[in-house]
Parts: sequence; structure tokens; C-alpha cells
Amino acid sequence: MKKPLFFIRCCLLLLCTNLILAQAPKKIIVEHSDYFEVNQVEIPDAVLLTGNVRVNHDGVVLTCNKAYYFQKENYIKAFGNVQLVQGDTLFLNSKYAEYNGNVKKAFATGNAVMSSPDATLATDTINFDRNTQEVFYNSPGTIVNKDNTLKSKSGKYYVAEKKFQFLTAVTITNPTYVIKTNHLDYFSNSGHSYLLGPSTITSKTNYIYTEKGFYDTKKNLAHFLNKSYIRYDDRVIKGDSLYYDRNREFASATRNVKITDSINRGIVKGNYAEIYKNQDSMFVTKRAVAVNFVENDSVYIHGKKLMVTGKEGNRIIRAFNNVRFYKTDMSGKCDSIHSSSKTALTKLIRNPILWNGENQITGDIMHLIGNKNTKALDSLKVLNNTFLVSKDTLGTGYNQVKGQNLFGKFEEGNLHDVDIIKNTEVIYYMRNDAKELIGINKNVSSKINIIFDKKTIETITFFKQVDGDIFPEKELPENARKLRGLVWRGDERIKSKDDIFPPEENEDNDKIAKATKAEDAKKDVPMKIRKETLNYDKKKKK
Repeated sequence: MKKPLFFIRCCLLLLCTNLILAQAPKKIIVEHSDYFEVNQVEIPDAVLLTGNVRVNHDGVVLTCNKAYYFQKENYIKAFGNVQLVQGDTLFLNSKYAEYNGNVKKAFATGNAVMSSPDATLATDTINFDRNTQEVFYNSPGTIVNKDNTLKSKSGKYYVAEKKFQFLTAVTITNPTYVIKTNHLDYFSNSGHSYLLGPSTITSKTNYIYTEKGFYDTKKNLAHFLNKSYIRYDDRVIKGDSLYYDRNREFASATRNVKITDSINRGIVKGNYAEIYKNQDSMFVTKRAVAVNFVENDSVYIHGKKLMVTGKEGNRIIRAFNNVRFYKTDMSGKCDSIHSSSKTALTKLIRNPILWNGENQITGDIMHLIGNKNTKALDSLKVLNNTFLVSKDTLGTGYNQVKGQNLFGKFEEGNLHDVDIIKNTEVIYYMRNDAKELIGINKNVSSKINIIFDKKTIETITFFKQVDGDIFPEKELPENARKLRGLVWRGDERIKSKDDIFPPEENEDNDKIAKATKAEDAKKDVPMKIRKETLNYDKKKKK
């Protein structure tokens, strides 16, 4: 029984010894030196190596002109043309360096330059920790990576990930743009940049601000979050999430999108937008609204889809599907809108209805015409099946004017002078100054002229082939008080800018507001590293 026990003890002892030896620091090996000298007076406990010095430690090769090798400490000081090489991943050159074999750390100074397959770092002093495979520096440094030059006061380089990290002021200079930020993770192999905190990207074409963003410096593709915007000469694009393609000058924005046009004095909002800078066009959807500033007032136009195209002076706004618009003194609905800044003409297309003051106007074709110089609303044209209706101010009846075409003039945003021509019919409740009903005027004629004052009918004038009379209220039955085709749509009237949105879009907007609040709670969390960044070298090999 004693022999097996003795054998087991020996095996355990041998195993422990091997573990200790495996964990013990490997010694620095001197592979070559032209001269080898020991001088305890000048360099106590060290060996002086001179000429073509080459030492090796656990896969790292160090060469220099002269070195002090402290064998007991497993430490070396290197002088002149120092180079430390780790496989094909890292080359560290300097005038002077120190290397500790026990802790596997290196220190290089004097025109220190670190080179990797994708980038070169030049600074005064560089530290290299082989255990964590991290390079760090605390002196102004310059990194050159193909077309990009990075400058910072300090930084880190993660060898395995090929990533530079900067937590102080850093600048990336590219022939096309300049990036400035205080927190940047830069992957030298892919050229991918991750920005956290206030950051700017400046170029000849635009200016970009972000507090959390990704930029692919090779493909010129970007994704920005947190208070981000893109500013061109004539417009600013904002959104919770911005995608940007510099090569195509294309941008898309998601959630809480706002595009401000400084020259044409307009704003477009929505929850999704696409902007093509070179084509001078944008597409906006998901609670889309265009806001134009005219005569100290704002015109709000909503459609399921909005398109804005053209340069300054020739800009066209198109709105599609269930279009609604609102102005303080006017509102309306139609299927689609086409509005041109060049002609100052706005076309309300398919089933248009307009409310001005207390008047409801309908017809097959409706055009709003503005003043080309002041952009103020000038006139109205309604073609085919024109109907102008307003409620009697005191009773339950309706003042009605029907005809083929309507031509109206505006004063200070309100209809003032209106001509209705061809096959005109009128039912009008006439009241005296005391607001007492005198009678109901029912007439037909070839043409009618109406003058409005304070948004109500002041006078009605009939022209040619006038036929009709003023009836006492009791003599005109209820079924004779309405013209054929009358449809009162007062319950549809848009009375505020919030009424332009249908209920389903308001519900979607509430969901987006909740999602935005959740994202804001994560605003200080860095962006996740993308798969294309992590797998870049794998794809490159394939």
C-alpha cells in the first residue's frame, strides 16, 4: 500500500512543479550582439550589449544599437534604432526603450512610432502592455491610416481589435471632411468610427453634429443618433436617427424628423424622410406636415406622403392621399395638392373643399393663386359644380350659392369679392340691422357678384336673366330651402393645426413618443459595435 501512495505523491509533486515552471516568467534570450561586456562599476548587475543587438522574449524580438541587460530582473534598456516586433501585428520604433520580461511591458520614447498593418502612430512616448495587448500614449500623437490623419493628445490602441480609442480632443482629417470629437473609437482596418459625446463633421457640402454616431470613412456611410443634424447652405435636417451617404449626398431620417428651409421660410416634419441633395428633393411620410410662413401666418399642409422638389424660386410641394391644410383664416381638404413657388399656384386635386371664415366652398377643380412677389394669397378659382355655403347666422337654414365657376379675390387672407358665373342659383336669408329675418331670397341668374365684409356676405348682385323673388319664411317650405347637391360638411371643418392629422396617425405618433423616451434613457450608452466592424477582416479574406 505504501508504494502506490508514494507514486501518487511523486506525480502530484511533479505536476505542481510543472505548473510553477509554466507560470514562471520566461527569460529574455540574447540572440546576437557584436560585443558582450560585464562592468560592475559602470553598470552594476547588468550586461552591456553593443552592436547589432537582438534579443527575444516569448515571441517578441527587440533590436537596437546598444542595450543594458539586467538578467536577475529580466529587464532590458535599449538605445539607438530601437525596434520591438510582435509577429506581423505590431512594430514599435524609437530612440530609447525599456522592456520588462517579468510583467511583459514595454516603454518607448524619443520619436516613438508604432506601426500596424493598417496604421502608423507617431508620438513622444508609447507604452505597450503585452498581457492585455494594449498600446497607450499620453503625449500629442498623429495616426496615419490611408486617407485619414488622426491627431489627439492621448489615446489607446487595442492590438487584437485593431482599434484606437480616444477620450480627449481628437481630429480626423480626410481630403473631403474633418471630424472633431472628445470620444472616438476608430478601427484602423475597416476605417469605422464610433463617436460618443458632442462631435462635428465639417466638409464643403455640409456640417454635421451628433452626440452618438457611426461613420464608415472608407465607404462614406454614416448613422447618427442623439441630437444629430445635417446642415446644408439652405436647410437643416434633424431626426432621432439619421442615415447619411456622402457619395450620393443622400440622407434619411427616422422619428421626430424636422427639415428647416431657411431660404424659402418653410419647415417639413414627419417620422420618416429621404433627402436627395443633388436632386433638390425630399420625401416625407408618417405624420408628414409642411409648414410655410406667409404674411406673419403659417400654412400647415398634411398628407400621408409629402414631396418637395426644385431649387430656390422653383420649389414644388406635392402632398398625396387624404390631404388636409390649415391657416388661421382658412382650411381645407382634398385628395392631393400641387403647389409651385415659381407660379405661386396651389392646385387642390380631387374632391376639394375649402373653408374661409364661415363659408364652405366646393367644386371639381380648385386653384389658390398667390402674389408672386409677396407670396400672399391673392385669388381663388373654382371650376365646375361650384357650391358656396354658409349657415344662417341665427336660424337653422343655409345661405347657398351654386353655379358652374367661381372667381374670387382675397384681402388680408379673406374672400372679399366673388363672381359666380353660368347657371347660378341662390338661396339667401335676408336680415335687417336688428338681425330680424326679412325673407328668403331665392333666385337664378347668369352671374352673381358677392361682396364679403368681416367674413360674412355684405351684398349680392345678380346679372342677366334674373328670375326669382324674396319669400316670407312661412311661404317657402323646408324642402324648397335647399339647392340640389347641397352637402353641409361643417363637422369635417379643420379648426386648428392639430386637426390636420387623422386619429390613426396620432396613435402612431404616441407610440413613437414612447419609443423616443426609451431611447433618451439610453443616450449615454455607447453604440454597439456593428457586425461588419467585427467581421471586417474575415470578409476581406473571403
